Amino acid sequence: MSKLRVAIVFGGKSSEHSISCATAAGVLGAIDREKYDVVPIGITQTGKWTLAADDTEKWKLRKGELAVVVDEGNQVDFAMDGSRELIYSDASGQHRSLGPIDVIFPVLHGPFGEDGTVQGYFELLGIPYVGNGILASAAGMDKEFTKALFVAAGIPCTPHVVVREREMLDDPESVLARVRDLGGLPVFVKPARAGSSVGVSKVKDWSEFGRAAELALQHDNKFVVEHGLVGREVECAVLSAFDGGKPRVSVAGEIIVKGREFYDFDAKYQDEASVDLVIPAQLTPAELTEMQGIARDAYDALGCYGLARVDFFLTADGFFVNEINTLPGFTPLSMFPSLWQASGIAYPDLIDELIRLALAR
Repeated sequence: MSKLRVAIVFGGKSSEHSISCATAAGVLGAIDREKYDVVPIGITQTGKWTLAADDTEKWKLRKGELAVVVDEGNQVDFAMDGSRELIYSDASGQHRSLGPIDVIFPVLHGPFGEDGTVQGYFELLGIPYVGNGILASAAGMDKEFTKALFVAAGIPCTPHVVVREREMLDDPESVLARVRDLGGLPVFVKPARAGSSVGVSKVKDWSEFGRAAELALQHDNKFVVEHGLVGREVECAVLSAFDGGKPRVSVAGEIIVKGREFYDFDAKYQDEASVDLVIPAQLTPAELTEMQGIARDAYDALGCYGLARVDFFLTADGFFVNEINTLPGFTPLSMFPSLWQASGIAYPDLIDELIRLALAR
């Protein structure tokens, strides 16, 4: 029996380019080579699609050194005739076929990869792909619409306001008044369409708000301001079911940040000593059941398929959904695969499950 050909697509034009490379390293190292023929496709930071090295060491995350897809002269393109054929072009412009691709495994984080854009391209190609579709990806990437869908579905989420760049330029005092009405300090200022805590600030004094807004607007033309809740940061992972039944939800994990203001980019990817990841989180059976139910509702509210990670605050007033990540970090040590490993699904098996879900869509 011939192997399925899987294109692992990573890198991309977003600020999370290097995190995507690290995720690709994890998948390349763990995917079952007895079942799958792997074709790594790297996207440069300018958007060029290239045939990349099948080399876990090259792409993995190192402290102080982030991997980058560079233009090495070649280019790959998919045929648009429904054949699923991948075409390779060398530096001289000569073309040759790399054969058809059976399924695409995108591990692209952030804009142009996690926001529905590349999912639309895969739909046009007619190639099955891992993960969420166009709408769930777009809604999950945009915190304004994520929260609007949660509110409409009755899912408890963090108190927030959305601010557009023109509002900040035209009437910053009115913006600040709206933000103050959230309930006081601290507040978190986040670009509406970015991830990995890029461009995020914790504001503990109102004099810091303007600078935080400026930083967020470097990454997007709108931002979300959330009231800082006092509570534990807990997460769970979600997978679709093969039989069309209720989504599967993992055990819970907890993030305990030490010596930092919040779980920022460096804490996630460069300073492991500043964070404890506790799996499973210490919750009562009733708390875990409630959390898993809310996670499932959040997943359904966005119309998710394949996978997601749902992040919560557990406060004295109960659970509040902070965010949903429709393409979570996927290195072997990331929360999403770690939560599933604690729930009984090993990392290579999780990759296999996701590919099977893509083919069953």
